[in-house]
Parts: sequence; structure tokens; C-alpha cells
Amino acid sequence: MAQTRQLGATGIAVTRICAGAAAWRDVDDPQGGIAPAESAALAAALFRDRTVRYLDTSNNYGIGESERRIGAAIRANGGLPPGFVLQTKADRHPVTNDFSGSRMRASLAESLERLGIERLPMVFLHDPENTTWDRAMDDDGPVAALVAARAEGLIEHLGISGGPVDLLTRFVETGHFEALITHNRHTLVDRSAESLIDLAAARGMGVLNAAPYGGGMLTRWPVARERYAYGNGAPALIAAANEMGRLCAEFDVPFAAAALQFSTRDPRITSTIVGMRTVADLEASVELDEVDVPDELWSALRAVELDPSTWQDAAPAVGR
Repeated sequence: MAQTRQLGATGIAVTRICAGAAAWRDVDDPQGGIAPAESAALAAALFRDRTVRYLDTSNNYGIGESERRIGAAIRANGGLPPGFVLQTKADRHPVTNDFSGSRMRASLAESLERLGIERLPMVFLHDPENTTWDRAMDDDGPVAALVAARAEGLIEHLGISGGPVDLLTRFVETGHFEALITHNRHTLVDRSAESLIDLAAARGMGVLNAAPYGGGMLTRWPVARERYAYGNGAPALIAAANEMGRLCAEFDVPFAAAALQFSTRDPRITSTIVGMRTVADLEASVELDEVDVPDELWSALRAVELDPSTWQDAAPAVGR
């Protein structure tokens, strides 16, 4: 059976790996997608699995296609399996970018219909960097709408998910949110989210770290791609990745195993969101998390010099 951790004070028990369904979109989507049969097979495997029993989606993934496919899988299974945790995110309008409170209500209604469930157990306000702080916190803004939806029982628990650390810190400090998702900012080569994770953990929130591979750069050595997250990685960041990959090879440890376990072994992090497209991705994630990574390798990886000016939330370069 799966080993679980408590998601902050929510009372929800989650597995240390969460399957990310951002890529469950049409194959002709500009961002690339997968065939419905592939995601259906993966959903069925997740529902059977005893290691990964946690699935993350969003209202705007594939313009709703991700949620529609998950809903179909839930119906095919006769409902969510006992103990399986599903979470989604409330999003701005995909065309008008409306981020109002009324849009959040519409987003929740769309998610409920697509997923075919009566109540959303865990919902995150998604990417608030796409509005202003003042608008987000207005009486008729997205935060107030989602807090009210929780009070009404439409959603059970509320989290915050986004990019910029300084902005997410402000949302965490409001006290409205029970969990946090940060992405691409806590990896082997980017530590942008250190202070944010510390803050959320100290406040008793559930902490989810997404994209531990930085969009794919940290999956194999020699580094096969220059892109990190959503853009090209700086030369110093790529050099650090290559050095870490070389160290992993010396210890006969897959680079991807170290990249994944950098997150899953962190006691502050409740669960790590790993994007999955196929059953093979699920199996590989479980295997990588079970690889024995010796303490000597962790020490060597920690000794690799990092340049904070190359991180997603760039800080001035500092000497060691």
C-alpha cells in the first residue's frame, strides 16, 4: 500500500508523488498532447496503483481537455477509488483572461461538470501573476470568491499555485490558503523557492513541488536540451546541470533519480508533482524514487556551485 503524508492541516493523506495531467490534451494542441487512449490507460493504472494515488489537473489544461479525460476515467472506474486524491485549479478565462470572482465561480462549475463529481476536495487559485495584487484581493476578486466557495462547502480545501516567489509569498501570508504549489523553482539547479517553502512549511501548509526536472533538462546526462522551464537555460545553469549529471554517472545513479529525490526526500515537501503522459511514465517515476542515492553523492551535488542570477526568480550572483 502507498505510504502517505498529511497535506498540511487539511486532513488529506497524499502520496509523495503526484501525477501531473497538464499534458492530457489533444494531440494537435500547439503545446503537444497525447491520444485519449494513452491518458485513459494511465488513469486506469493510477486508480489501480498502490504507490501514486494523487492526481493534479487544472481548469485550463488543454482548455478543459485534461479534466474531461479525467472525468471519463472516473466514470469508467465507477467513481474515484477510496483514498485516491484528485485536485484541480481555478483559472482565468482562456480567451478573455478574465480573473474576476465571477470567473472563479464559473471555473469551479466547469470543473465540477467535466469531472462529474459533486464537490472539489482540493482547489488551487492558479497563476495569480496574470492579474494584479489589488484585483486579486478585491471584495469581488478571485481570492474572496474561492474563500466563499470553501465556506459554502463547494470546495473543501483551498491552495495557491503559481510562479513568482515574491508574489506567492504575499498570498501565503494572507492566511487564506492551506497548501502551496511552486514549480521549476526547487530543483537541483534552481533554489528560487527556498524561502517560500520555508515559510509555507513553518505555517503548517501542505507544500507541493512541481517540475523537479525543470521541464526535462535534468532527466539525462550529458544534458540533451538547453531549455529550462519555459525558456533557454543560462550557460552557468547548464554547466551546473552537466556537472551534477557527471557526478551521478560516477556513482552509477540515474540523473533523473537524483533530480526527483532532491524533492521527494525534502521533509518540507509533502508531495512532488511529476508530469505524466503514459503508463511508462508512471512506472519510471516509481522506479526512480526507489533508487538508492548514497549520502556521498548528495554531498557532492550540494558542493556544485550555483549562480542565483540564472534561476527563475533571479537573485544577484553571490560567491561561495
